[in-house]
Amino acid sequence: MLAPSLSFSIDTGFYDQTIGDLHARVFGPGRFARAAFKVREGVAHDRQLSFAAVEGGVLIGSVIQTRIRVGDHLGSLLGPLAVLPDYEGRGIGRNLVDLATKATQDAGLDFVLLVGDRAYYQPLGFHPTTLQAVGFPAPVDPARILACCFGDLTARSLSGVVEALQP
Repeated sequence: MLAPSLSFSIDTGFYDQTIGDLHARVFGPGRFARAAFKVREGVAHDRQLSFAAVEGGVLIGSVIQTRIRVGDHLGSLLGPLAVLPDYEGRGIGRNLVDLATKATQDAGLDFVLLVGDRAYYQPLGFHPTTLQAVGFPAPVDPARILACCFGDLTARSLSGVVEALQP
């Protein structure tokens, strides 16, 4: 259960150095070598699809999304999802993913894509893509590419190279 004072915001003040500081603390310098980071490189994240968890004026978690294209379909790339270690296990990450997924659907996009742990994301509506069907600009374990799709689109039908789009 979330603390009663927890609030989610899209406060742009959190989307500069503060978010970068959170990512550095949670993921360390290795975050720059990840395939999803390579997709986002040089492209602004979409603030309408990205959220910050704030408690008492302190950033405790965030989810960033970047608009992407895969084949003929427009969607978002979810990540990074970050929660301060002291706040893990309280449902904050799941709530952020839920907000991000709903925002993507409300924006009229076809899917949310991510590279992540199936055990964590599958209960949140994400399913594996067809192995080797979705390409990234850096090596990635194809079994960790998951998608939450809307309408008639399915994760297994996504195919193509992930291309970042400006918001």
